[in-house]
Amino acid sequence: MNSDESLTQKPQNLPAASPVEGEPILPINEESIERLPSEALSQPVEEEESPTIAEVQPEQELQLSDEDSEIALFIEEVGTPMGESEEAIDRITPSEDTQPTAMDEMVTEIPENVTENLADRVKKMQQQEQDLTAKIATLEADKTKALEALGEAQASIGRLVQDGLIQLEQRKQALQIEVEKLERRRDRIQKEMRTTFAGVSQDLAIRVQGFKDYLVGSLQDLAATAELLDLTPPPPQETPKQAAATDESKSSTSVNPRFAEQGFQEQAKQIRRTLDQYRTLPDYYGPPWQLRRTFEPIHAERVSNWFFTQGGRGALRTMGSRLQNILITSTIISVLRSVYGSRVRTLVLANSPERLGEWRRGLQDCLGITRSDFGPERGIIMFESAEALAQKADRLVKDGKLPLIVIDETEDLISLSMLQFPLWLAFASDPQTLTTAKDF
Repeated sequence: MNSDESLTQKPQNLPAASPVEGEPILPINEESIERLPSEALSQPVEEEESPTIAEVQPEQELQLSDEDSEIALFIEEVGTPMGESEEAIDRITPSEDTQPTAMDEMVTEIPENVTENLADRVKKMQQQEQDLTAKIATLEADKTKALEALGEAQASIGRLVQDGLIQLEQRKQALQIEVEKLERRRDRIQKEMRTTFAGVSQDLAIRVQGFKDYLVGSLQDLAATAELLDLTPPPPQETPKQAAATDESKSSTSVNPRFAEQGFQEQAKQIRRTLDQYRTLPDYYGPPWQLRRTFEPIHAERVSNWFFTQGGRGALRTMGSRLQNILITSTIISVLRSVYGSRVRTLVLANSPERLGEWRRGLQDCLGITRSDFGPERGIIMFESAEALAQKADRLVKDGKLPLIVIDETEDLISLSMLQFPLWLAFASDPQTLTTAKDF
């Protein structure tokens, strides 16, 4: 084609070029259409050169088929030059049958708040992400603290358990040591009881007391059974003359006992048997007026000397303490009661109530008697005056009793009126003690 032909030929309507792949499809700028003056739309345009609305409509529908949000974003990024949109509008000539307002119906409206909604949603999601991150961090911190607290608690419990075990072990060792000490002490006491006389006598006394309780119970049962049987005849009644003769004979025999004479051999044997019994087999739970204390050989020597050498009338050197003197006196009282029975009356002379109180308590412990056995008409009578004691002893002799006069070691002077009675015992102080007291 030459230049002449190109000038004379009429322009032909070329078909709309198909969009090249990869090139963006430009949408129609609605705002530019709204800005077109009414004069431009009213100008006549040749029919050959202006495309119809039907030709433009497919392109518009094709271009508006994507999502509104993507179109809005793409339009903002690319944009359409104002000049090109105006030239395209100039080439468009509306037909007589169509109205200008139909263009608004053909273009899809894009909501203006889509971007704002998306931004709000993004902000909310970001805020939620921040909240979740903060919560996760808080939970991690709590977990770390909990693990640390758990570790500290386990360590504390371990220390407490260890301390408790150490204390228990120490207590166990201490208790074992105490048990060993007690066992050694028990063995030592048992050995002493087996070897020493006091221990053996105590063990024997316990055994004898148990056997005695058994015998007493058996005898009581036997007596209760015998009382049911009327087998014994009634005893013959004594005449007044026989009773008087018996009392006279008792009085005559009890007033002047002579333990060292030949006529009293039976009484001497009985006294020796009693002393041997007290020395070898002491009865700590015997009946009243029987010795309940350990009787050593030194005590037996003093008592035998008083009975068989001095004849029941004399002084013995003190044992060094009032309790030892009371033990010897209790032995003599017990022996006399085993021989003469309840006719024996003991008269104790001391120069102060305190010493008389010591005598009363000592005699109670050694003989197993009570306070009711002390009194003017009882087995033991206490005196602070020698004259009153002599008067009481004289009345007892007249009544057929056997008075035993006991003089405490603190009595330096002895009344001669007391020496007339058949039985009297005085405790003499140690001569060395008297010499020291005189020198002082």
